[in-house]
Amino acid sequence: MIGAIILGIVAGYLGKFLMPGDEHEPQGFIATTLLGLVGALAGFFIFTELLGIGDSDIFDLGGLIGAVIGVMLVLWLYRMLMSWREGHGHGHGKMV
Repeated sequence: MIGAIILGIVAGYLGKFLMPGDEHEPQGFIATTLLGLVGALAGFFIFTELLGIGDSDIFDLGGLIGAVIGVMLVLWLYRMLMSWREGHGHGHGKMV
């Protein structure tokens, strides 16, 4: 459990470093750690379960790389969702 939290922290910060966003994204320690944990789970699922790369027994560099890629994927999906919401949110409730 502690290893997963550490992996989440490291992966979250590395993913945000590699894919910097704007100032409106959640930037705090807890948000970054949660992002890292979600990304680590996504990376684990994609690489270990779907592609058969890596293992689930130990904390290793391959797990960190998969977690960072998972974080970057989650960040990309989050930004796409926010962009879509902003694009569809304008003009509602206004009478023309």
